[in-house]
Amino acid sequence: MAAAESDGDPPSASRSEFLNFSAKDTASRWLAAADLQQEVYRHLAVYVPRILCLGPSGGSGSREEQREEQREELACQLLLLAPMEWLLLGEEPAAGLAQLQENNQPSPLCGHVFKVGEPTYSCRECAADPTCVLCMQCFLGSVHKEHRYRMTTSGGGGFCDCGDAEAWKKGPYCQKHTPTDNSRDTEEDPVAQLPADMVARGYSIFSIVLKYAVDLLTWDQEEQLPAGLEPLNTSRQSKPLRVQVMHSSVVAHQCFALKALSWLGQIIQYSDGLRRILCQVGLQKGAEGENSSLVDRLMLNDSKMWKGARNIYHQLLMNSLLMDLKYKKIFAIQFAKSYERLQSDYVKDDHDREFSITDLSVQIFTVPSLARMLMVEENLMTTIIRTFVDHLRHRDLQGRFQFDRYTAQQAFKFGRVQSLIGDLKYVLISRPSEWSDQLRMKFLEGLDAFLELLKCMQGMDPVVRQVGQHIEMEPEWEAAFTLQMKLTHIISMIQEWCSADECVLIEAYRKCLGALSHCYSGLPDGEQPISLSLAGHSVETFRYQVSQDKVSIHLPVCRLLAGLHVLLSRTEVASRFPEQLPLGELSPPLLIELPLRCLVLCAQVHAGMWRRNGFSLINQIYYYHNVKCRVEMFDKDIIMLQAGASMMDPNHFLMIVLSRFELFHIFSSADVRKRYREANKDVVQQNNTLIEEMLHLIIMVVGERYVAGVGQVEPFDEVRREIIHQLSIRPMAHSELVKALPENGNKETGLERVIDTVASFKKPGVTGRGLYELRPEWNKYFNLYFHHYSRADQSKAEEAQRKLRRQNGEDTALPPPLLPPLCPLFASLVNLLQCDVLLAVEGAVLQWAVEPSGGGWTESMLQRVLHLVGMALLEEQQQLENSSGDDDVTFNYTCKITRPGEAPSTSGSVLALLESLQNAPHLEVHKDMITWILKMVTNIKTMRERTSSTSTITISPGQGPEETVRDKDKAERKRKAEMARLRREKIMAQMSEMQKHFINENKELFQQSLEELEASTSATAENRRVGRAERRQLVTCILCQEEQEVRGHGRAMVLAAFVQRSTVLSKNRRRNLPDPERHDPLFMHPDLSLGIHTASCGHIMHATCWQRYFEAVQLKEQRRQQRLRGHTSYDVENGEFLCPLCECLSNTVIPLLPHTPSPDHSVNHSCLEEWLETTNQQIALLHSANKKQSDAGGAEPVVPEGFRVDFTPQNPFSSSISEMITTFSMSTYKVGLKVNPNEQDHRVPVLSWSTCAYTIQSIERFLMDEEKPLFGSLPCRQDDCLSSLTRFSSACWTAAPLKTVHTHFFRLFAALVPDSQVENTPCILDIDMFHLLVSFIIEHQFKSTHLHLLHLVTVAHLVQILLTSTTEEVCMDQDSGGSEEEELTCQLYDTLRKHLGGVLPEVSSGWQLWRCVKAGVLPFLRAATLFFHYLNSTAPPADLLVAGPGQWEALCSYLSLPSNLLQLHQSQHTQLEWCRHPGVTQTLQGGGVIVRFPRESNRLIELPEDYSVLINQASSFTCPRSGGDKSRAPTLCLVCGSMLCSQSYCCQTEVDGEDVGACTAHTFTCGAGLGLFLRVRESQVLFVAGKTKGCFYPPPYLDDYGETDQGLKRGNPLHLCSERYRKIERLWRQHGIAEVIGHAQEANQTLVAIDWQHL
Repeated sequence: MAAAESDGDPPSASRSEFLNFSAKDTASRWLAAADLQQEVYRHLAVYVPRILCLGPSGGSGSREEQREEQREELACQLLLLAPMEWLLLGEEPAAGLAQLQENNQPSPLCGHVFKVGEPTYSCRECAADPTCVLCMQCFLGSVHKEHRYRMTTSGGGGFCDCGDAEAWKKGPYCQKHTPTDNSRDTEEDPVAQLPADMVARGYSIFSIVLKYAVDLLTWDQEEQLPAGLEPLNTSRQSKPLRVQVMHSSVVAHQCFALKALSWLGQIIQYSDGLRRILCQVGLQKGAEGENSSLVDRLMLNDSKMWKGARNIYHQLLMNSLLMDLKYKKIFAIQFAKSYERLQSDYVKDDHDREFSITDLSVQIFTVPSLARMLMVEENLMTTIIRTFVDHLRHRDLQGRFQFDRYTAQQAFKFGRVQSLIGDLKYVLISRPSEWSDQLRMKFLEGLDAFLELLKCMQGMDPVVRQVGQHIEMEPEWEAAFTLQMKLTHIISMIQEWCSADECVLIEAYRKCLGALSHCYSGLPDGEQPISLSLAGHSVETFRYQVSQDKVSIHLPVCRLLAGLHVLLSRTEVASRFPEQLPLGELSPPLLIELPLRCLVLCAQVHAGMWRRNGFSLINQIYYYHNVKCRVEMFDKDIIMLQAGASMMDPNHFLMIVLSRFELFHIFSSADVRKRYREANKDVVQQNNTLIEEMLHLIIMVVGERYVAGVGQVEPFDEVRREIIHQLSIRPMAHSELVKALPENGNKETGLERVIDTVASFKKPGVTGRGLYELRPEWNKYFNLYFHHYSRADQSKAEEAQRKLRRQNGEDTALPPPLLPPLCPLFASLVNLLQCDVLLAVEGAVLQWAVEPSGGGWTESMLQRVLHLVGMALLEEQQQLENSSGDDDVTFNYTCKITRPGEAPSTSGSVLALLESLQNAPHLEVHKDMITWILKMVTNIKTMRERTSSTSTITISPGQGPEETVRDKDKAERKRKAEMARLRREKIMAQMSEMQKHFINENKELFQQSLEELEASTSATAENRRVGRAERRQLVTCILCQEEQEVRGHGRAMVLAAFVQRSTVLSKNRRRNLPDPERHDPLFMHPDLSLGIHTASCGHIMHATCWQRYFEAVQLKEQRRQQRLRGHTSYDVENGEFLCPLCECLSNTVIPLLPHTPSPDHSVNHSCLEEWLETTNQQIALLHSANKKQSDAGGAEPVVPEGFRVDFTPQNPFSSSISEMITTFSMSTYKVGLKVNPNEQDHRVPVLSWSTCAYTIQSIERFLMDEEKPLFGSLPCRQDDCLSSLTRFSSACWTAAPLKTVHTHFFRLFAALVPDSQVENTPCILDIDMFHLLVSFIIEHQFKSTHLHLLHLVTVAHLVQILLTSTTEEVCMDQDSGGSEEEELTCQLYDTLRKHLGGVLPEVSSGWQLWRCVKAGVLPFLRAATLFFHYLNSTAPPADLLVAGPGQWEALCSYLSLPSNLLQLHQSQHTQLEWCRHPGVTQTLQGGGVIVRFPRESNRLIELPEDYSVLINQASSFTCPRSGGDKSRAPTLCLVCGSMLCSQSYCCQTEVDGEDVGACTAHTFTCGAGLGLFLRVRESQVLFVAGKTKGCFYPPPYLDDYGETDQGLKRGNPLHLCSERYRKIERLWRQHGIAEVIGHAQEANQTLVAIDWQHL
């Protein structure tokens, strides 16, 4: 829209006016006025500019703008629209509209207009065509839900066809729209239901508002307004600006015009009567006559309007004219009258089709009754075709289309012109069952126009063979094929229309013949005729060579004629009215000429004769055979040859074929064969290929009978045969089969009706897709020379079939299958098989095969000849079986092949040659086939003898001489197999002897290696077995293959590892990420909102080898030139690399440390209390020692015995190991806090303990959820990782200064045993006890104290559980006398309640409390067990190696805890202290997140079973930032369920100074940089890690055929596959997403180039 410019803001409608304005009074004033229009216009002239001229009021914030918009909306409603509603209804609008709606009898049409991305459903069984769709509500309430349906997402703009009887073959109404008894008759006028005065007011107000809107939307003067709307003061001079500057009041009125149109659309929803009034007003002719109604003016100005205006008035047309069946017809006629002009406007326009009025054609032309009416009354078919032809102006001298180089602009325009073909398809999509004379006449008139179009295509883009040098510029070919593809369905539909009426068919055939004759008149026919003679026959033809003259692939007129010829046969018109058909007008040789040239061109391209013509020709040949085009190209050419051959002498036909293939000279004289052998090697090869192709063509011409009309078959058989041959190649998925079959105009292939009869379905597993396998009984229909096989397909199918036959123990012959009988019109085709020319060709090829010295033949040539012989024999056998006596059988091939050859090739008979080839050693492969042929011959002879002696008994094949031959064969096979077995055994014995000899020779070498082997296997066994006091750990470096023992003072060995932040266990996703500089990670909150997880692939290297490898990776990365620096799948700057062995993503290494000796119990404290006292004394000592350095004085604390303040433990590690310890510590520090490395930071060791604790916790949770035992079920990579991680953690104190270690210990200890010296200790509810335990144990080097620490932390955890427990009253009354555990639990709980003063609820049941405590503490005990097992290498008890009961006792005894945990601690003192912390009461009273124990495992969100529910959710999701706009790529977070607006600029935000899309931004808050999303419109799962890494993953939604549908292209209904979803969830829980992304990006480099951060 043009820019608004206001000169001096008019005063806004002031508040007083607002309050004093009465819509009712205004309406009554209008009603009294003499000239209503003038009155209304005056009102609008005053108020519209004042309300809508203000523009954005300085406030730049979007909040301001929103407020402004709301104010405008309100003012428009109150001051402008309300008076109109009063005027129309004559009463309070709300009440009036309700009344209208109540009295309205709605039409059964649904008319719901689709939003962008909304799901639409089309029933594949009942829809009249694919454009008939239902909205989700109607679909769920309809019968079609149980049928086969297709689900797609709408592009917006169409509407639901529920209630339209013409759109559905059955079930047109859903439950909601089913007509009831009181619904009005469609013929009845709904206006009659309204009060007369309202009708009159309706007419006047609607015509005023609609005229106002139309005037303004089609207004082209920017300076002034239409009469009656001039504002009171405007004086401006116009400036010569290029930009169109419009007066602000014009813009204001235009804005209101749109609001008025929307208002009209809303009002008419209330009453069908009002809708009809609006239709009458809109379509009323104006004073100017033609095209003067308001709707016409809108349509004809469509391309001058802006997008918003178009959308609103198109919506209004849909809600009014298209919903009223009477006016829909009138509108359709207007639309058809203006069709040509509207289309021309659209072609020049630059907006997409969905914003053009021409897009309404889909709503009109797809209604069969309307389409027929428009065809008859407005000659629609002809109009569309003529308009189309007019737009394609580029022609050559012969009047054919000539497309220039396909520039972007041309492609754009050509794309727009093609929408006309779409309209034509809509008109023809349903063929008429009743014909009127008018319809016949207009259809044939349209056919004339269509033939004119095809004549312009006949022979376009001709090619000439390049000889000598390669073509310089590839010629343009795409446009012609695009056109051909678009017209394919139209051509098929026109044939369907013709088949529906005999008169039309005959007339169409005449017209098509005429058009073809016209095309032939252009052929240079004056070339000298030549005469060919061969095998005693001669024929006249003319000289033409495909390899020298022009040839074109585009022959639509010929092909249409071929299609009509088949229809003559199918409808039996040819046999019933032969006198009406002009069959004699064109000579058969001319009919076959052009298609034959096309097929010869393909053969020559295969033979490599056209290599210098470049890729454009190869592409054309590819599409000619491709499933999208072949129905109206290749298939029709074969049919044309069949039609020609059936009308000619077969010998003549074959001679012309030989001549066009340029092979005539080879077969026509005896001595040529010798010359031909010594000729140029390339020529020999070319000719061999051409002979093969020619023989293949003959096989196709005789054998392709699966077209209804050529053979006596149904369309069903045709589809079945396609499927059999596709599945003969290999088992295929449903989608592959659909792609291999041609679609009809309704996008159907007919596959579903047939597939279950011929194939069985195998369901997919967790990966892969469901496959169809051919049932064995259909293998006998396999035809090796199936005409739709490409060469690759043919060889694959042949191999598969031979393999299958070998497995079944049959011979490997692949004889031709039995064929269906031909229709009468094509019956003479079989004579090709027994004609003299073919016999001569067969004889020649067999003769060459007998003397294989020269290169003049190939095996596949022989194979084709054998196939042809087999076909002839089957034909003869069938005729004999079906005949009543010997006289009927005209086919006597067996007699002909026993005659010796004639003059030029004086060789033996075909049969004699076959017999001599049967045992030829160089033809072993074909032996079975030749045997089969000879059997058939014997069989047929027997049959002939029987029929001649007794003409009644017919013999079934497979008896008599055939049996004896078969037995001989079997015996021969057995003998060969036996000999092969003996030979194998002899060779094996020899080899074994040689091996023994070699071992004896090199005895000592073997002795040595065996010992080593034993040692290493026992060592690895030891490695895995735990519980040895002392043992050596030998490992091998994957880089240098050296073995080394893991020792504290040896060379460091490291394990490749990947450290990442994780929120998988998080119980609080709303917590913000901590500030890296100030965050103190010493205490982990029990909500585990952000942890650090470490994983490893388990591959071990020397530290030095790894450093060298990593430096090499860095160097390589630096050497890559700056401009080639795309992302790699790993980020070297962040320390990432791929494991050198398995290419697993890693970003650090864990040092392998030796096993530390078991705990020493030298100083054993009698009980926990004593130990606490001692520890407190030690801490006090250290405190005072630290103080002393700063100031002397103060009382001397007591020194416990054997304790030295200045004791410094000695570092037990070599420098290289210490270096690696630092390396790993820095990695966890860097990743965990997202900061730069700093070895001095006191938080470094804390993060190392933290990652150890978090990793153990996540593995414990995973084992629990998968119901696996705690020990023995982990893969060794996780086992190695945990063991190295735990040992590393216990050693990381060596890398930190002792003072730091002490400080941490004071703070940790103070959390459980309060200490006045330490400040800011967290309350007991804010500490994750397992993290605390790990930190304690690792800090405290004296193993004797570990048990006390465990006791202390366990008691704290028990209190934590009791404080947060929620017990629901259970009705099951337990025995009143509770056990000891229950009593103690109750005691402890009551004590806590006393301390906290009633914050805790009262609980009477001790049993419940104990159950709660036991469940809550179990995960902690399991994690602690894992931790101590890896720390101390003590063997786990047998009970923990299996999942199941008995875990509690086993865990307690392993951890040296009493099984009644409450006996641990009797002192009330510390509990009192814990409860005194102010944080406890605050949290329990709702001041923070309370985490309940045991913590539930996180799952991915629940997804709906039916995918369309998701699509529907997404279609109603609007972008949160661009006011109410639909999101183009709604994306669902699978972790938290948020819907995001992905891949759009509106929702980009800044993260770390870089713009990122909504998904990437969301990963940082929800998944610490890692995200799993479902892209709803694409049905794709998206994994994102950080800003530069991501990959797509197969979605968990499958169709009924076990396939995903990424991109929703196929539209089959999709349902959730829970196993696949579980697999994604498992990946996420195991922290494997980053690894999957790494592998995907390594495997597919295109993924690396995607800008993942913008998603």
